[in-house]
Amino acid sequence: MLPLILYDIPSNVEGTYWSLNTVKSRFVLGYKGLPFKTEWIEYPDIAPRMKEIGATPNKRPDGSDIYTLPVISDPNTGAVVTDSWDIAVYLESTYPEKPIFPKDTNGLIRALDTTYADQTQPAVAFIYLRVTEILRERSVGYFIPAREKLLNRKLGEFSPEGPVRDQHWSVLEKLFTTTKMWHDTTDGKWLVGGTFSYADILVACRLYWLKKVLHDDEWKRVAAWNDGKWEMLLTDVKEECKVIP
Repeated sequence: MLPLILYDIPSNVEGTYWSLNTVKSRFVLGYKGLPFKTEWIEYPDIAPRMKEIGATPNKRPDGSDIYTLPVISDPNTGAVVTDSWDIAVYLESTYPEKPIFPKDTNGLIRALDTTYADQTQPAVAFIYLRVTEILRERSVGYFIPAREKLLNRKLGEFSPEGPVRDQHWSVLEKLFTTTKMWHDTTDGKWLVGGTFSYADILVACRLYWLKKVLHDDEWKRVAAWNDGKWEMLLTDVKEECKVIP
C-alpha cells in the first residue's frame, strides 16, 4: 500500500503539528494504522498548493471559496479529500478495518462535532491569540490579518487579561464540564460505552489543540479540571491512535 499524504500546517511547537482539524485526520490515520506522510504548508501557500493538486475549496459564510486544511491525497485510489469530517468518512468507507463510526452513530457523532465547534466559538479569540505565538514567521504574517478581519478586532483586543479572558476561560471549562456529563452516562471507558470511536477523537483533538497552543500553566489549568480526567483521556486516545508526542 502506498502512503497517503496529509497536508498540514507547521509550527514552532514540539512535534510541529498542532492544528485542531488536521490533528483529527492524523489521529484517524494513526488509529487505522494507515501509512502516511506529511507535506507541510505555510498558511499563504495553502490556496496555490491546493489548487495545484485539485482539492475542493470550502465556502466562506458569504459563499466565496476558501482553501483550508486538512486535505489528504490517496495515491491508492486517486482521491483528494478536503475537510476533517469528509476525510474521516472517506477513510472509514475506503479502509473499514478498525471502524471509527460504530453502527448507526454517524449522525450523533456529527452532531457532537458541530456542538463542539459551536460551544468553543465564544472563546476562539483566546485560542487564536495563542496560535499567533506558535506559528512560524511566514504563517503568522498571514494568520493575524486574516483573523483580525474574521473577528473584526485587532490582535490586542482578541482576549485581553481581565473580564474578557475570564469569560473565555468560563466557556472552555463549561465545554468540558458538559463533556464529562456525557461520559458519565456511559458504562464504558469511551463516549460510545466500551467502543472507541471518532467521538473520542473529537474530544481528544480539542484537548491536544489546547495543549499545543496554550502556555504551560494554562494547559495545567485545563488538565486539572474534573479531577484530571482530560489529561488521562488525551493520553489514552493518543495511545489508541499511535500519536506522538
